Amino acid sequence: MTASDNVNLYLRLMHAADVERDRPLFHRPERSTQSYGDVADRSSRMASALIEWGLTPGDRLIAQIAKSTDAIALWLACLRTGVVFVPLNTAYTDGEVDVFIDDAETGYIVTTPGRGRGLTLGEHEDGTFAELVDRQPHDVDVPLAHASPGDPAAMLFTSGTTGRSKGAVLTHRGLTTNAEALAEVWGITGDDHLLHTLPVFHVHGLFVALHPLMLRGAAITFLPRFDAAQVIAQLPVASVLMGVPTHYSRLLDEPDFTADLAAGVRLFTSGSAPMTTRLHARFSDRTGRTITERYGMTECGIITSTVPGEAGPGTVGRPLPQMELRIGDDHIVEVRGPHLLDRYWRRPDATVASFTEDGWFRTGDIGTLDAKGVLTLSGRASDLIISGGYNIYPKEVEQAIDEDPRILESAVVGQPDEEWGETVVAFVVLEEGEEAVAFEPPDLSGRLAGFKRPRRWEVVAGLPRNAMGKVEKNRLRSFSD
Repeated sequence: MTASDNVNLYLRLMHAADVERDRPLFHRPERSTQSYGDVADRSSRMASALIEWGLTPGDRLIAQIAKSTDAIALWLACLRTGVVFVPLNTAYTDGEVDVFIDDAETGYIVTTPGRGRGLTLGEHEDGTFAELVDRQPHDVDVPLAHASPGDPAAMLFTSGTTGRSKGAVLTHRGLTTNAEALAEVWGITGDDHLLHTLPVFHVHGLFVALHPLMLRGAAITFLPRFDAAQVIAQLPVASVLMGVPTHYSRLLDEPDFTADLAAGVRLFTSGSAPMTTRLHARFSDRTGRTITERYGMTECGIITSTVPGEAGPGTVGRPLPQMELRIGDDHIVEVRGPHLLDRYWRRPDATVASFTEDGWFRTGDIGTLDAKGVLTLSGRASDLIISGGYNIYPKEVEQAIDEDPRILESAVVGQPDEEWGETVVAFVVLEEGEEAVAFEPPDLSGRLAGFKRPRRWEVVAGLPRNAMGKVEKNRLRSFSD
């Protein structure tokens, strides 16, 4: 393989470091700004540390570390050395992490200080791994590992909201294709400035939010976590904000989040969980702007994105460049293209089951396409409720419930029923000021057929969600049993 054959994602992400080393990359409030050259140098010393530790191309490195620019440098170091990066949620317990270590077949793990295993890396360039990095020469220049298009770059375990987590093996080609498509569709340029508020152990924060900006040499204000007050303070410098519906709801709860404040942001995006029509309307009424929704998953990256003015709330847009999409006979969304995962790690059975005979990946999401090719989702196939032989799509019921002004949000699941097979149970979170003891379920007779209407209602303080804001319906099913 020649140098020109190398498709290592690092070459694309850090191109700005080669041509303009002083170009700002990470703005860290109350800390120093790091240029593309600074981050490239830090990742090179980290790559040297990985090699000294004993890692070789193809080895898996588990990283259960707090959000920091060092966490991004570690991801880049893995790309430089051909090591497969395996990020884990920092909320996982040691027992849960043990399962992932066993599955990934690795003894290499970097955790937050105090976890008591592997090497450690803290938020402020501290920890035993940071000490190993600091021992590397400042001018070390680790040769970039060669990568073919299908070589693995990262492995991310699926969220496990519907069952056992699977390790999705993501390739250099897949991650590059997705980043280039997003940069094109969203019009990212080197003049953009992203306000980054997401965790970086997940596709959304690590790949979707960072890669398109880095491809174009853009700047990123790097906040340790989402905090509405911090977002409001930093928003005037930003042109792009990416979040989840909960983030936008919290911003709208702040009187200081105004149309004037949002005026300089040309792109607001939301993902990882569906956004309600009401939240869309609240945001538009407050700011005069629209939120771009996109649809994706760990195995595929981003599949579709809306375009302002073309698709309204409830839709998730058209396929990105090089993404093919169709609806199967059973209404499951199926996709094909170079952005897809290579395989599920150590799960050939799951890999085969996830693809059709002609090579389309079955997402497990139920959807429809309109005449313009715009996709609308109805929910997960695993969430489908079958009552008395009739199919009930929870999203349809939730949309009807959410029209009630007393209800902030809802989630609908099926409960086993001897007579009907399953019956519909609705969990609702009330608006502030509404009292649970006085709650009377809304009259849905004008909106839904009788078999679709909830037969049981539960008022709850909040819906259980994973780290990216997705409702964990498996937990609600357990509660309803």
